Amino acid sequence: MKDSRKFLEKIGLPGGDAYDLPTSEKRFSDGAQYRFEVPGIQGPKAMKALLEEVDRLGLVIHRVTQTKGIMLLSDSDIEQMVALANEHKVELILAIGPRATTDTSASVNTPEGQRMGYRLRGQEQIVRAMEEVKRAVKLGCTSFLVYDEGSLWLFDKMRELGEIPSECHFKVSAHTGHGNPCSAKLLESIGANSINPIRDIQLQMLASIRQAINVPIDVHTENPASTGGFIRHYEVPEMIRVAAPIYLKTGGSVAKTHSWDTTEADAKQRAKQVALVKRMIDEYYPEAIASKKGSIK
Repeated sequence: MKDSRKFLEKIGLPGGDAYDLPTSEKRFSDGAQYRFEVPGIQGPKAMKALLEEVDRLGLVIHRVTQTKGIMLLSDSDIEQMVALANEHKVELILAIGPRATTDTSASVNTPEGQRMGYRLRGQEQIVRAMEEVKRAVKLGCTSFLVYDEGSLWLFDKMRELGEIPSECHFKVSAHTGHGNPCSAKLLESIGANSINPIRDIQLQMLASIRQAINVPIDVHTENPASTGGFIRHYEVPEMIRVAAPIYLKTGGSVAKTHSWDTTEADAKQRAKQVALVKRMIDEYYPEAIASKKGSIK
């Protein structure tokens, strides 16, 4: 395997997984190593409950992510969520739809068809995804969750050519199934502003991805039962050290499935999960630098 490893290194990629777990010297633009993201907040009521509980607990989060899809939100829902994001100084990320699971696909609901993930089927779905983004932009949102690599490439072109604002940011979902440095490099090259690798990625794999790319990496600190239910709080300090800049996606174990319809009570439980993860950082990596409140993009 020596020649293969040498070739990877020749083109600027790691020759293998980074079992030595080197410390990442890369940082967010504000010099920080980590930020908090709370996913699965599907509407304004849950978002309000989350942000109020975060404030009550004296915590700081930086991102709130909706995962069901823009098409399932009313204009009023989006406007309320944008207003809450502005008031509490967090980044709001809305998921782009429709996708295979909400299309007419029968295959996606079969064991083999599940490999399609949430990708888009046909050019009409691409057009609809474009409309989703344009609608959300008009209502004040400029950050989006992407499930399809082709659409990511397209949105980057739209940004480049002025079809959508240049400040639009695109985050690639873990549901696209990427987990190696080559895939991460490809996603970065076609416009990804942050990348969420597979949920069960190991530390040495995470460290090798960090060597290949400069954009932030988003990592689940815990997961819904539907994706394994594993909780990785004790690994978080090392995640930060080897993968900075990193978004810690926290609160997932409160949900049973992806796109769980988070209640106000669930949202408060997600805030508690942030507190539990922050305790781990303070205990085992107290020198780690977090972004201040209001640090977004």
